[in-house]
Order: sequence, then structure tokens, then C-alpha cells
Amino acid sequence: MLKSNFLIYLKLVGLIIFPILLYLIPLNWLNGQHSICLIKNIFGIECFGCGITRAIISAVQLDFKSAYNYNHLVVIVLPIFIYVWTKIVLQTIKQIRKE
Repeated sequence: MLKSNFLIYLKLVGLIIFPILLYLIPLNWLNGQHSICLIKNIFGIECFGCGITRAIISAVQLDFKSAYNYNHLVVIVLPIFIYVWTKIVLQTIKQIRKE
């Protein structure tokens, strides 16, 4: 019982720390990294997902113009991420209150 409570609290802490870590990632460093996209590396063209990581990080850092420039799909993906993250956090809190 104690172990399961610890794991639930650990999950909640991880969920809260995740957006903070995204906020702290410097985009200058991320822009200098090599792309890991297979389509871009093999065929030399960008896929629909190219730039979405940078777009999400820019949006978390409240730079919505850059986020949109990195990948236009951020207007769809970001609200879905926020919804899923919020739902998981609320379920975890509900699970803590139940025990």
C-alpha cells in the first residue's frame, strides 16, 4: 500500500515537472541539433511532424509566433496535449484522494 502511494505521488510530481522542463529547454540548443526525422534524413523533405517538438516547446515558453512558424499543426497538437496532460493530472489527484 505504501509503495503504491509513493508511486502515485511520484507520477504526480513527474507530471508537474514535465512542463517546467519543457519551459527550461533552450531553443537555441535544440535548433542546433541534427534532425532525427527518418523521412527528412532519407528523402530530404520535411514531413508533417517536422518541427512539432520545437513548436510545442516554443508554445510552452509562450512564443506562439515562433511555434506556428516551426509547425502549423501546433494549433491542433498543443490543445490535445494540454487536454491529455490535464486529464491525467486530474485522474492522478482523484486517485490520491480515493486512497
